[in-house]
Amino acid sequence: MSSATTSPTDDVAHALARRTSANERFFGEEAERTARLCHAMAERFARGGRLVALGSSPAARSDVRHVAVEFVHPVIVGKRALPAIGLAQEGGALALQARLLMRRDDIVIAYGAQDGDAELLRALAWARDLGCLTVSYARGSGAEWEFEPPSEDPFVRQELAETHYHVLWELVHVFFEHRGLLEGRAARPVHDTGASSFLYPFLAEREHDLEAVVADVRRSIEMKAGEVGALREQTLIENRQVLERAARVLRQCFEAGGKLLALGNGGSATDAMDAVADFRMPPAQFPAHIELPPWPPRPAIDLTEDSAILTAIANDVGTEEIFQRQVIAYGERGDVLLGLSTSGNSGNVIAALEKARKRGLETVAMVGYDGGRVASEGLADHVVITRSQHIPRIQEAQASAYHVLRALVER
Repeated sequence: MSSATTSPTDDVAHALARRTSANERFFGEEAERTARLCHAMAERFARGGRLVALGSSPAARSDVRHVAVEFVHPVIVGKRALPAIGLAQEGGALALQARLLMRRDDIVIAYGAQDGDAELLRALAWARDLGCLTVSYARGSGAEWEFEPPSEDPFVRQELAETHYHVLWELVHVFFEHRGLLEGRAARPVHDTGASSFLYPFLAEREHDLEAVVADVRRSIEMKAGEVGALREQTLIENRQVLERAARVLRQCFEAGGKLLALGNGGSATDAMDAVADFRMPPAQFPAHIELPPWPPRPAIDLTEDSAILTAIANDVGTEEIFQRQVIAYGERGDVLLGLSTSGNSGNVIAALEKARKRGLETVAMVGYDGGRVASEGLADHVVITRSQHIPRIQEAQASAYHVLRALVER
């Protein structure tokens, strides 16, 4: 359907329909294999392995950083920190980084393999030859575990991959609670306190029954996929007018020579990274039924990108100033600030939004829970609320929101 014959509201509805269909198909087909991959990953962690994420493109780099922070800094009470390393292009040739840093018990996840990046595929091949457990989101990549998102839309593919690696992170812990199912338990005991067991309503104490636990995990995966599907619908439909208005503001900003600034903390920092990548380097491929001309690259700055600036401000002034100082340095009247926060209460995000308003920037916020202070105090001009208290699901729905926002800018 041509964009000339649709309204923005139609575009949002069509975007949601594509995501709903792909989400149901992907997790309907892959829940069983995903459950077994969680078990295989738990065995690797129990033997002292680490998760190593690989990616070359700017969008893939955001997934590399996202999965690493989720495993190292768990946000759910009762989760144990698990070792994870992110290797992206700024560190040099991926194949060389792989040879220097990978070990045979590691779990290697590659992002962007569908682009055919030769350096990424060489690193993945090296990891498999070494004996690592290898995962990718593209057929023909050479990974041991390949998961192909059923969509031509690069945004939808990335959103499905994000939900998938969130599910891996959440449910690998189930097997730690069943130590009898882990081959590496004798050499390296692994056990959670069980404080996060409320997340797994299907689980029972079946210490030596692998098939029963796999079946429980599979049902939990299907439940989580249903949850994100419903939350994505709430986010896009309830907020579609907000997204449409924000898209018009962004389009006007770019046409007047302005730029986008984006920011967030932790997983939300990687979402800001991804949003900026999508504006700077828009995807080249779209579903055949969407007749869109090539998108132009748009000026955008990721305020989470420069570790020297972030650590200098955090060390010398405080973490609440890390984004506000950059808004002062880069923000100009007519620019747009995008702030991402799962709680809506992040102090440094709020400080940046307030400073941006004082400097004449338009502000867009994507927030979870009930919107937090950002929504209740009206701290942004355009507020997209994802009504959930579960951080992984919030981030997945927010990814859909800023991808749809990106598309609406160019409609």
